[in-house]
Amino acid sequence: MIRSAKNNSRNRRAGWFLSPQLAGAVLLVAILSLLEIAVHYDIISRTIVARPSEAISGLVTPQSKVDLIGGFGITFGITAVAVLLEFLVAVPFGYFLYRRREFGLAYSGWLAALFAAPVFLLYPLFLVIFGRNYLTLVIMGFLPGVIPLIIQVEQGFLSVSPTLIKVGRSFDITPWRNFSRIMIPAAAPSIFTGFRLALMYTLINIIAIEYLVDIGGLGRIVADRYFRFDIPGTYSAIIAVTVVSVLFNWFIGRIEKWVRPT
Repeated sequence: MIRSAKNNSRNRRAGWFLSPQLAGAVLLVAILSLLEIAVHYDIISRTIVARPSEAISGLVTPQSKVDLIGGFGITFGITAVAVLLEFLVAVPFGYFLYRRREFGLAYSGWLAALFAAPVFLLYPLFLVIFGRNYLTLVIMGFLPGVIPLIIQVEQGFLSVSPTLIKVGRSFDITPWRNFSRIMIPAAAPSIFTGFRLALMYTLINIIAIEYLVDIGGLGRIVADRYFRFDIPGTYSAIIAVTVVSVLFNWFIGRIEKWVRPT
């Protein structure tokens, strides 16, 4: 019994050492180290790429010329509002397209066409309508993100096995419990894939609008540092954008595990 416990402990340690997370972290450190050496010895020009150590230190070193924390908060908050609006619109609408197949068949092609359309190019129109403010950022983040989420929600519910639904009904559970305990967990993989797609398009569009029209947030900081030829500051802001994406993806992953624990 003691030997079995020791073997289990060794297997857990071996599994940790061979984990994908550790492998990814080691690869990232190796790439950053090589990049640090290449930039330090001018193999790669410092006018193009900043030393990783300088870019990372820019995240934690107080800077009087750049409010990186404030820009992070603005971009994070606007992205959160846009993703929340996408959830409130896409989940009911996607479920409606699943329940009413005549509407789903009629409009799924339209949604796919809109998904492929360059919605980003509409930003001058929204600047004229809503002005140069955070509302424009929210709308421009919402529009490209809500479409793939609607599509994935509809496809997720369509992929639920009718057998699961019939089994739930055979136990005489309420429609709400059938929906929340059976359909949502079964459709979760497709729905949360849609959330990740929506986040990607939302964040890209918000950063791009911030960059182009100087409204605020991390995109504005990237533009400001770039046009001032502050290469380390530019890369610090880009790393902060990456942190925003990582935090949202982590949060989406935690919700997915809560909705679908197995």
